[in-house]
Amino acid sequence: MTILVVAEHTNAALAAATLNTVAAAQKIGGDIHVLVAGSNAGAAAEAAAKIAGVSKVLVADNAAFANQLPENVAPLVAELGKGYSHILAAATSNGKNILPRVAAQLDVDQISEIVSVESADTFKRPIYAGNAIATVQSSAAVKVITVRGTGFDAAAAEGGSAAIEAVSTGGDAGKSSFVGEELAKSDRPELTAAKIVVSGGRGMGNGDNFKHLYSLADKLGAAVGASRAAVDAGFVPNDMQVGQTGKIVAPQLYIAVGISGAIQHLAGMKDSKVIVAINKDEEAPIFQVADYGLVADLFEAVPELEKLV
Repeated sequence: MTILVVAEHTNAALAAATLNTVAAAQKIGGDIHVLVAGSNAGAAAEAAAKIAGVSKVLVADNAAFANQLPENVAPLVAELGKGYSHILAAATSNGKNILPRVAAQLDVDQISEIVSVESADTFKRPIYAGNAIATVQSSAAVKVITVRGTGFDAAAAEGGSAAIEAVSTGGDAGKSSFVGEELAKSDRPELTAAKIVVSGGRGMGNGDNFKHLYSLADKLGAAVGASRAAVDAGFVPNDMQVGQTGKIVAPQLYIAVGISGAIQHLAGMKDSKVIVAINKDEEAPIFQVADYGLVADLFEAVPELEKLV
C-alpha cells in the first residue's frame, strides 16, 4: 500500500494539521508520500521531507496552486491519486473543499473526519454531532479520507529524510480566481493548536466583556474561543467559533465561561483533556461533560481566577 497525504501549508510552512494526517497514515501502514501543491513552496516541501515516516514528497509548483483553489488542486490530486491505495487530507476548510471533488472525480465514496484507524479499510468517525461513533468499512479501490486532527497525535516533525520529486501535472482550470483574503492576526496561540483554550458564550453579555477572557488567556498563554451563540450575537468574529460548524479543538485544558453547553458546541471541544466550566446556571448541560464545574457569576469568578494565575 502507498498513501498520498495532501499537505496543508502556507507555501512558506506546513500547517500542524499535516502532522496529524501523517500520523493517521502511519496507522494505516505502508509507504507515505506527501503532496505539496503550491507556488514557491520549497520551504513547505523541505519541512514535509523531514517528517518522520514520510518516504517521498511530491512538489507541484505552479502559480495556479498558490492559494490552493480546490478547482485547481482537486484535478491534480485525483490524477496523482489513481496510483495510491489511500488519499488523506486534514479535515480543515481546505481539506473539506478539495477531497470531495477528488472522490467525485475518482467515482468513489469519501470517508469524512476519521478519528481512528481500525484497519486499512475500516475507520471510525463521529456522527450525530459526536454523540455516536460509526465504524465505516470501504471497498473502494482508492480510499479518500479526511482526518480529524484531534483524533491523532502529531507525527514527529523531525527525523525524516524523504526524497523530494517535482510533478508537472495540473494547472489553472479556469473556473475560479483568487480575489483576496483578510487574515486575523493575534499574539495568542492559534485556536486549534493551543494547549489551553478559554472560551466565552452568550453569558458574556456583549463583546466588550470578552476583555476578561483575553486578560485571563494572556496570563495562561491560552487561545480564546467562543460558542456559536456568542458569534451569532456579534460578540466576536466567527474565526473564534468552537463547535460542529466552527473549529474542533482538543487542548490539555478547556475553560468554558458562560457557555450553556449546546450539542453544537460540545461536538467541537468535548475531546479536551480537562474541561472546566463556569456558569451561574447549575442545570447547564456543560456541567455534564465538565471535569470541574463552578456555579458562579462569571464576572466575579473570572477576575478572581485571574488573580490566582
